[in-house]
Amino acid sequence: MASRPKLSGIQKQVLALYRGFLRTARLKAPEERHRIESVVLAEFRDKAKSVDRRNFIHIEYLLRSGKKQLEQLKNPDITGLATLVVKK
Repeated sequence: MASRPKLSGIQKQVLALYRGFLRTARLKAPEERHRIESVVLAEFRDKAKSVDRRNFIHIEYLLRSGKKQLEQLKNPDITGLATLVVKK
């Protein structure tokens, strides 16, 4: 059985943030849930491609802003991610 490479602390934080968004999306209405999931997936993929892995300051900034957005999304009065725009 092949072992997985160990993740760094910052990688664990990014994965935890991603899972947090997906868990929070489950609490929303089904149609909004799918929209949130697609926006989150697109944002994380875009940032994974566009941000240099060695630019820790920028990654930490993105983590902080993502955590703030997640806390806002956890509010029951918030129904979706209207502030995020996905480039197509």
